[in-house]
Amino acid sequence: MPRALISVSDKVGLVDLAKVLSQAGVELISTGGTAKALREAGLDVKDISEITGFPEMMDGRVKTLHPKVHGGLLYVRGNAEHEKQAADAGIGAIDYVIVNLYPFEATIRRPGVELHEAIENIDIGGPSMLRSAAKNYASVTVVVDPSDYSRVAAQVTAEGKTTPLLRAELAAKVFTHTSHYDGLIASYLGSHLPVGVEPTDERFTIPLRKAQSLRYGENPHQKAALYGRFFDSFEQLHGKELSYNNLLDIDASAKLIAEFNGSAPTVAILKHTNPCGVGSAASLAEAWDRAYATDKQAPFGGIIVVNRPLDLPVAEAISEIFSEVIVAPSFEPAALDLLKKKKNLRLIVNRWLPHPALAGTDIRSIVGGSFLLQEADDRPQPEADFKVVTKRQPTAEELDALRFGWHVVRHVKSNAIVYSGAGRTLGIGAGQMSRVDSSKIAVWKAGEAGLSLKGSIVASDAFFPFPDGLIAAAEAGATAAIQPGGSVRDAEVIAAADERGLAMIFTGRRHFRH
Repeated sequence: MPRALISVSDKVGLVDLAKVLSQAGVELISTGGTAKALREAGLDVKDISEITGFPEMMDGRVKTLHPKVHGGLLYVRGNAEHEKQAADAGIGAIDYVIVNLYPFEATIRRPGVELHEAIENIDIGGPSMLRSAAKNYASVTVVVDPSDYSRVAAQVTAEGKTTPLLRAELAAKVFTHTSHYDGLIASYLGSHLPVGVEPTDERFTIPLRKAQSLRYGENPHQKAALYGRFFDSFEQLHGKELSYNNLLDIDASAKLIAEFNGSAPTVAILKHTNPCGVGSAASLAEAWDRAYATDKQAPFGGIIVVNRPLDLPVAEAISEIFSEVIVAPSFEPAALDLLKKKKNLRLIVNRWLPHPALAGTDIRSIVGGSFLLQEADDRPQPEADFKVVTKRQPTAEELDALRFGWHVVRHVKSNAIVYSGAGRTLGIGAGQMSRVDSSKIAVWKAGEAGLSLKGSIVASDAFFPFPDGLIAAAEAGATAAIQPGGSVRDAEVIAAADERGLAMIFTGRRHFRH
């Protein structure tokens, strides 16, 4: 008589599957609350202790870790020696395992959860049974996901058993599930080590669930999906389904606008993850005018992000151009009604708040199935680190512009040059092989927009390796510069600044984005 071992935390759909198995002549074995639920549904169930001859103990921590369980799952059917050893030990075959695990993930997401609560929700017996059953999938059907109950029930009803193809698929799913589960535990415990104990970095796991399948990746021939908890921080109110490129742009926009949390109303316009205009002002409408004035061509099909509830005047201005995505902490009702008239325009509520003291992790894949990990460049920098290295100190107005430019340039792909005034960008040059070329592009863009660079400041994400970049900025009209410093020719660059009466700040921190 075939037997099924059933032990689940999530009991959705369980009774229906158990009834199908029982009607097919499968004996049901169960534990604790699962056995109670099955009996209340009118099903005959044997307690696991009747099989093992050993009581459940230690608050249920020890109940299925027994040879009569794992032997019944693991012995190879048709192997004479295995069959003999099982018979000698009184071990009967277990042909179905329906198990889902203690809700560790849900537990650690609860606000204020204590470490001891999380530990009590680390399942030991469940993963052990799943792994044993999955290893022997040639003979054992193992189900970890309630969404698969109906497929198992359909095959058992039609054929009296499951097919080898389904058993293989379900076994692979088990190891995906248990690796995710173990990854969550490792990540959680690693973040709760005693003070002074450093986590090991010998292994790296990414315990993520699929959040959404995407139509395609960067290009239509590339498959893509979104994993993780993106939608904990962002909510889509309207518009077409988010694309792979939209998600990259939203990520870039959220990180940029976070520079202006607690600042004046600010608008940033991005294209292909690079800012093409940023403005801050007393009102969001004026900030929009400043951002849009930087470049009136690039914003077509771009992404717009604001640090205030998006109001009707700004919505009216935005609606005059074609945009892909608008990101805001909220949308005022009149603005939302207007923007919703554009059926494809994606409207995103941004609830992401970066922790001021903790850096995230940047992960990039490279050839050979390898990954690069680094601490994200997202920590704020104290202004006390800034050092004026020229004879002339910046004026108060220049200092405001230097701060603004430094906030923006760290979000421009390298080599990055930003010309700005107080509260506005004037010209942005990104992604060139030469820093001088980036500066030329920024100057050209300002000219195309009809913006004067006289009295502007220049911000560079990395040091000027030669004086030529700084000289070019001075010739364009810049009167002050901000850069990390650290070149072997710093003295020459400082001398060039002094010769031209520029004020220059070294920040001591590079923001290169490869």
